[in-house]
Amino acid sequence: MPLTVAVQMDPIARIRIAGDSTFALLLEAQARGHRLLHYTPDRLRLSGSRLETMAEPLEVKDVAGDHARLGEPALVDLSTVDVVLLRQDPPFDLAYITTTHLLERIHPRTFVVNDPRAVRDAPEKLFVMDFPELMPPTLVARDRAAIEAFRREHGDVVMKPLYGFGGAAVFKVGPNDPNFGSLFDLFSATLREPWVIQKFLPAVSRGDKRIILVDGEARGAVNRVPSGDDIRSNMVRGGAARETELTPREREICERIGPELARRGLLFVGIDVIDGYLTEINVTSPTGVRAIKMLGGPDLAVAIWDAIEAKRPAR
Repeated sequence: MPLTVAVQMDPIARIRIAGDSTFALLLEAQARGHRLLHYTPDRLRLSGSRLETMAEPLEVKDVAGDHARLGEPALVDLSTVDVVLLRQDPPFDLAYITTTHLLERIHPRTFVVNDPRAVRDAPEKLFVMDFPELMPPTLVARDRAAIEAFRREHGDVVMKPLYGFGGAAVFKVGPNDPNFGSLFDLFSATLREPWVIQKFLPAVSRGDKRIILVDGEARGAVNRVPSGDDIRSNMVRGGAARETELTPREREICERIGPELARRGLLFVGIDVIDGYLTEINVTSPTGVRAIKMLGGPDLAVAIWDAIEAKRPAR
């Protein structure tokens, strides 16, 4: 049965479709005959008990530069649509958190993917700390004495903002690094939240594996290899996508966390694994769908839409 699908995302005209997972989901939804609506999060409004937005009818095609056709915007009561895709990119700030509070008012009658409460309750670098046995040694703190003690114990570490994204402001710091004091001052002046300090894994040079889980089940993966001497493997930072298979350890990680993802309503999740260690659980706007298909893997947009259609409550 055709559905009405509203996608909450950044302006579609700006996206790079070759690597955009949201665009892959839109292509598959359109191929299934679903009606698409596009809106940006700043257009949400709560009018009494009604959650509304100005949204445009959307048609997509897989042609860079001519990938989206938008119709005339109209006011839409989001309780009347069948599915909302919560797909704007971080930062995970108060504006993002507010959209989850608003969307929670219509979910699950309007099926929001991912569940907005679960997204709000699972900050990506904190949620992963629910599984410390799967992770490298990790500290979340901004206290200098605690950070220096962690460095003395573990040697080379990576420091990054707790709510950072896309590989921004990720630093490798050695045990006797003369830049640590300046970096600590910089983080203290620019960030109010704690930071993540994690034991450095040298095997990152061989890749940081992004594994996609659909309704708690591992369905595909891509290995992201850093460029040159950069420690960041994010493809927006120049990382290269490589074909890969899951190791027994990676399957064990997925089997350990999968049931909790499904229980929370986190239907589309991307986890990051380096050298058999879980480092992040990405729930806001995971990427990797198009890269996996491009490298000969499955079209995970199909699996995601199969899961949405199966789990969406009947109206």
